[in-house]
Amino acid sequence: MKATAVEIEDKVDELLALLDRDIEHMQKSLSWLNELRALVVKRNDSDLGKLLETIHAESDSYENHELRRESIRKDLANALDCGLEQVTLSRLEAILPEERKANVAGKKAELRRLTRELKGEHLSTAMLLSDCARFNRRLLQSVFDLGKMGMVCYDSKGSTQGGTTEAFVNLQF
Repeated sequence: MKATAVEIEDKVDELLALLDRDIEHMQKSLSWLNELRALVVKRNDSDLGKLLETIHAESDSYENHELRRESIRKDLANALDCGLEQVTLSRLEAILPEERKANVAGKKAELRRLTRELKGEHLSTAMLLSDCARFNRRLLQSVFDLGKMGMVCYDSKGSTQGGTTEAFVNLQF
């Protein structure tokens, strides 16, 4: 039993080190989402391409980190004689000595905070990209299909005026 307790504490230490990397990755992701939105708004295609390449390269290297975390969780599940889905930070916090509980609780709180923040930033980015797609779709419809849309146009006084029945661009050859 004593060897198992030491083994568990060693695995928890490894897991906490990996969680530090998870926290760093989440902070980078927040930064990337902010930068992505700024580059989309500025329409800076070259820097946007570079950012997307950086994100793709980082996600490939982060995959090994995720595999390592799952391996440690499996080891902890075996040592605790429970299922993999039951190996949570809350459960580890409950079985660890007092001096380690604070460390686990701190990591858990930081991960929750970053997760909430990341969800919000992701939603903001998704909404921006959705609005850009909608705007581009409308713009293309107005350029190529103006006469068929039944569009209502307003003058500077706010009153309606009849739109033209011809498309802005004629696609007939």
